[in-house]
Amino acid sequence: MDQEIRSLADRYLPEAGKLVRYLYDHPEVSGQEVLASKAIVEALEPFGFTIEYPFMARELGYGTAFRAVLERGEGPRTAIMVEYDALPGVGHGCGHNLHGSLSVLAAMIMSRLPRDAYHGTLEVIGTPAEEVDGAKLHFAPAGVFDGDALAIMMHSTSGGLSRTNTDATALRCYVVDFHGKKAHAAGDPWDGANALTAARKFLDLLDARRDSFHPYTVVSAVIEDGGKVPNVVPDTARIRLEFRYPTRHELQRLDRVIRNCARGAALALDCEVEFTLGFPDFDDMVRVPLLEKRVEELFTDAGEPVGPPLPPAGSTDAGNVSYRCPTLHPYICISDRACPGHSAQLRDATITEHALLQMEKGAIVMCELLLEIYRDETFRNAVKADFLKALAQKEEA
Repeated sequence: MDQEIRSLADRYLPEAGKLVRYLYDHPEVSGQEVLASKAIVEALEPFGFTIEYPFMARELGYGTAFRAVLERGEGPRTAIMVEYDALPGVGHGCGHNLHGSLSVLAAMIMSRLPRDAYHGTLEVIGTPAEEVDGAKLHFAPAGVFDGDALAIMMHSTSGGLSRTNTDATALRCYVVDFHGKKAHAAGDPWDGANALTAARKFLDLLDARRDSFHPYTVVSAVIEDGGKVPNVVPDTARIRLEFRYPTRHELQRLDRVIRNCARGAALALDCEVEFTLGFPDFDDMVRVPLLEKRVEELFTDAGEPVGPPLPPAGSTDAGNVSYRCPTLHPYICISDRACPGHSAQLRDATITEHALLQMEKGAIVMCELLLEIYRDETFRNAVKADFLKALAQKEEA
């Protein structure tokens, strides 16, 4: 472990810890992280970053993203990603207050290393709204991460074991609107076309198709609108639907199945159906084996129990970044006791003394990996080659 990094981590841990608690006490949902983004930007300002805040507000439709840049001459460019949105009704049940602050701590450390410690550009990217319409979904195709030697963040987890990376599923979201015809539900229902019934049958047809889905396929839906009163045949109904699979190419096959189920239900009930994309697709993760191997070694050197990524389950907009540049999304364990994701238990684990010490350990590991990327051209080129190989395999699948 680099002693200078360790010393700087000890020095700035109290400041990062205050940020963890502030975000915990002021949870803000996706796209509304006004206090959170302001607090993070203010924490970074004394460390020599040139800060653009808000960042891409017009493209996102909200002003809670930022980009902080530290220039140190010619050299590679890397990015530290920062998350800070909370969940409705739960607060920081995903741990963004902890691991967002971990990214900030790593940025503080990197900025205070001697100027000759590394050369290149460090960007700290504030990426709000991860829980809904993730900002990274918009940043990635806009080229924000193109050409980066590494984009990295570290997510909170529990259960006694940190992880070298995530293996996320690709995700597509649709708003599905059924349009029918109003009529008196008792007097002359035959003159109507029941949009709610069409929506319900759509969900029934999806259930009927589940036995032919590929393993790891997940389809989830809620009814957002189904009429106003029971004595009027509903002329509108709305389903919000998400479907996932471990690779993004499979989403297109699922898309066809889902559209056919909706069209069949609409046809049977004399309705029309309309599909609107809820937000850009979340991509699966392009995993770079060399990065996973190296972060495993760094965790082990730091005395941290570490294991491989879990099978694909949830989704992250970091997957979209991983199609643009070498990307790493490890997990840092903040509680030996297993806590469900998106839960009050994980939320409360973020403000324990143990979690803060783990945050410091994670920031140190992140900085050590970043320094290798900057300093070791052979390692950097090998990471890029491994990334391009993994990307080609994804695109051929």
